[in-house]
Amino acid sequence: SPNRHLPPLPARERAACMCVHGAVCTSFAPAHALHLIQARLCAATPSDWEDGIVEEADAKISVFDHGLLYGDGIFEGIRFYENRVFRLREHIERLFLSAKALLIKMPWSIDEVMAYSLDTIRANGLTEGYIRLVVTRGVGDLGLNPYLCPTPSMFIIASGIKLYPAEYYTKGLEVVTCGTRRPTPASLSPQVKSLNYLNNIMAKIEALKAGAMEGLMLNEQGYVAECTGDNVFIVKKGQVITPPVSDGSLDGITRQVIFDLCEKAGITIREASLTRYDLYTAEESFLTGTAAEVIPMVKLDEREIGHCETEGRPGPITLKLTKAFRALVRSEGEPI
Repeated sequence: SPNRHLPPLPARERAACMCVHGAVCTSFAPAHALHLIQARLCAATPSDWEDGIVEEADAKISVFDHGLLYGDGIFEGIRFYENRVFRLREHIERLFLSAKALLIKMPWSIDEVMAYSLDTIRANGLTEGYIRLVVTRGVGDLGLNPYLCPTPSMFIIASGIKLYPAEYYTKGLEVVTCGTRRPTPASLSPQVKSLNYLNNIMAKIEALKAGAMEGLMLNEQGYVAECTGDNVFIVKKGQVITPPVSDGSLDGITRQVIFDLCEKAGITIREASLTRYDLYTAEESFLTGTAAEVIPMVKLDEREIGHCETEGRPGPITLKLTKAFRALVRSEGEPI
C-alpha cells in the first residue's frame, strides 16, 4: 500500500476510516470532526482494489447498501494501547465467524483484514484508541434478497471511544434492569455481532431515562443475560461468576481475558445462570467489554451491591482484576 507510511496527521484530524467496498466505494465518519479516510476500493473482485486517502467530506456509502437499509452486516470493536492492538486476531476471527453465520462471503483473508486495520491506525498517527470494523452485505436493490448483493462492503474507523465518564471507573456504575429482553438464541445467536442493535439501543434508552448509565438485560426466562454493551460478573464467597453464553450473552473477548486473569491469580471463576437476586446479594459486581474495559457495578435497581465495608463501592477482587487487566493490555498485542 502506498499509504502505509504516511506522516502523522494534525491532532484535529486523528480519526480515520479505511474502506473496502463492492461497488460505489466510500465510507463515512461523524460530521462534527475532520477526518481523513484511508480507502481500499474494490470493484467486482478483490484484484480490483485500489488504495487512496479520502477526505471525510468525500466519504460516502451507497444508499442501496443493505447494511444501511436493513442492518444486514456485522462489526467488531477493537482497542489499541501504546502502539499495540489488543487481541486483534481474536477479534478478526470472531468477525469471520459472524460472517459465516450470516452467509456473508468474505473476499478477504483474516491476515488481510488485520493488515487493513493496522494500516488505518498508521495512517492517522494514533498510538491509543479504538477501531470500529464494519462489514455489510453490500450494495443490492431495495428488496430483502441478499443474493442480489454480489460483494460485501467493509470500512474500518480508527478513532477514540469513551463509553462512560472516567469517574465511574473509580466509584462504580449504578445500573437498572430494563424491560427490554434479550432475543432468544432461536431467532439470532447472541454470538453474532450484527449491525442490528435496536434491542440494545431500546434498553439503553430505558436506562438513560431512568437516570442510570447502564441497563441490565434479562432473557425470556428471567435470567441475567448481559448489559446493553457489556458482560456481567459477580463475586460470591470469593468466586467470580458470570452467566453462560447460552443465557443470551456475547462470549466477549474481554470476558475471556477475565477467565485468564482469574486462573493466573488463583481465583475460582465459573459460569452459572444468575437472577437479579444473585446480583442484589453479591459481594461485588463488575462489567466488561472492549469499549467498557473493566468497570465496577455498585448499585442495581437502588440496591447497593456489596457487604459491610464494601457496600456500594468497588470490591477487592474487582480492583485486583482491573489492575491486572490494565497491565495486560499495555504489555501485549499486535505491534502497530
